[in-house]
Amino acid sequence: MTVSENARRRRKKRKTAAVITAVVIVVLVAALAVGAALVAADLQKKRQAKEEAEAAAAAEAARQAEEAEQGDEPTPEPEPEVPLAWLTGYMAGNENEIFLQDEAGQPAYAVIRGTPVEYAQRPDGRLQVRVGGVEGFCQPGAVTDDPTRVVPEQVQYVRTAVNLRTEEGKILDYLTNKGDTVSILGCDRTEEDGSVHLYKVAVNGNEGYLAPKYMTDTYEGAMANYDQDGLYQIHAGRGDSYGGGSGDNLDYFPREKPDFSDWGNVMPDEVRALYLNVESADDIDDYLAIAEGTGINTFIFDIEDGGSVAFPSPAMEEYSPATYGSAYHTAEEFASYVKKAKDAGYYVVGRITTFIDYNFVYDHPECAILDQNGETKYLNGSYWPSAFNRYVWEFKVAMAIDAIEMIGFQEIQFDYCRFPDLTYRYEKEGTIDYQNTYSETKAQALQRFLMYATDMIHEYGVYVGVDVFGESAYNYITAYGQYWPALSNVADVISGMPYPDHFDAYNGYRPWEHPYETLYEWGTYAAARQTEIPTPARVRTWIQCYDAIKNPYNTYGTAEITAEIRGLRDAGLSGGYMTWNGSSSRGKYREVREAFNY
Repeated sequence: MTVSENARRRRKKRKTAAVITAVVIVVLVAALAVGAALVAADLQKKRQAKEEAEAAAAAEAARQAEEAEQGDEPTPEPEPEVPLAWLTGYMAGNENEIFLQDEAGQPAYAVIRGTPVEYAQRPDGRLQVRVGGVEGFCQPGAVTDDPTRVVPEQVQYVRTAVNLRTEEGKILDYLTNKGDTVSILGCDRTEEDGSVHLYKVAVNGNEGYLAPKYMTDTYEGAMANYDQDGLYQIHAGRGDSYGGGSGDNLDYFPREKPDFSDWGNVMPDEVRALYLNVESADDIDDYLAIAEGTGINTFIFDIEDGGSVAFPSPAMEEYSPATYGSAYHTAEEFASYVKKAKDAGYYVVGRITTFIDYNFVYDHPECAILDQNGETKYLNGSYWPSAFNRYVWEFKVAMAIDAIEMIGFQEIQFDYCRFPDLTYRYEKEGTIDYQNTYSETKAQALQRFLMYATDMIHEYGVYVGVDVFGESAYNYITAYGQYWPALSNVADVISGMPYPDHFDAYNGYRPWEHPYETLYEWGTYAAARQTEIPTPARVRTWIQCYDAIKNPYNTYGTAEITAEIRGLRDAGLSGGYMTWNGSSSRGKYREVREAFNY
């Protein structure tokens, strides 16, 4: 190869390299230009986004400032919902019904106090409540976890003086006084309508239970008497003339008379009853035969008559072993006799002699009426537990409840609900000690016993009756403590014993020879007493069904029995009658059988 050719080739290579270099430079410059353009575009977007965010923040700040100037709070961001924790409790409050509110806080649903509910605490402090398929809202105090705390603590005042008691019914030592301040600590339970059954209370350092009807919410109301300027003045005018007490310190507030028809316990409008003593009960078939086809619709069975005892019961075993050991029938036998009467369609009443009981005194002389030397005092043929003694009250009521549960009685009748009569001489001499623990009058003690008895026995859907001397229908408090208005206002049935031969003759007139006139006149007095109280008991009267025990010892046959019944009805006493014949003589009942159709 020549020199010139080599030179030519070298020039050509240099030229090619230069071209390549130029091309590379152009490409690099172009790439740099594109990259620069992209960077510039990205920066522009970021500046624009920043400007937009700043503008939005400024707009929001301006909006919030404007809302703040108008007094509106900024709308908070919604918080995530936390599931409610549901618990179980009971509606609580001062009233029988508590209203749940709707979302707007308006009353929406009424719930009975004490009703079990589900509830949950809401973030806003309210409770959300579920009950009976509905939901609503209330404040925390309207629900409690303790069914005995469904009433808030509050203050009440004693309106009617009664003893504190236990939840089970045992009588505690403290006798409340009218006007006592009562601190409500809770209750035992509420009824179907939300009312409280018994309040748990504290009174002057003593704790126990009281029924709501014995309290009120103001001291002035507690110290007042029922119908102060009306009926009360009648009783206030009857002083202590014979040692039984006065009418001004007894209780005349209305007491609701129960109707136990819903329990299957229907008391006849007019009771027409045969009386059966303890020993006669096993001849029930004979008495049913006598009653069949007549107007008789009721049998009175003795549970206890002084020392005569129908059947043994747990209460007797606990309180008085001597009573328990004196039972004439077994419980099963006696129950079968009473059941026969019930199965035949008769109403059945159990009679208890309350404050005459030598078996109980044998076991508990410390509860008896004593003489001046502290020995049990024998009065009117027996020993007498003191009607002031609360342990005696407990025993007689516990005996009644056993008779209801074991035998099936529909009514309990308390006879001898009194202090012994003919004791004025001993009182004047100071040779009798009633062991009057609370310095009560006789009339107060008897009325308070009936309050306790009705409170306890009504729990079993059973009525309570009280027997009284015929004298108690007159317008004074008797020496033995019976005062018709005070007892009738509490009991469901009051039964006078105006036996014609128990009245005294005067000016040659013998009341037992005039059964119609005697019962009619007595009936007008009883009817008058009934108008002096707001809630009188039914009047069902014991009639004499035996021959007179006074000269000329006249026979009481069909005509005389009919005359007694007619006299009572004509006097306006329509509650019926019960035949008193101490021996329950089937012969006498057969003899006068036609009278029961009158």
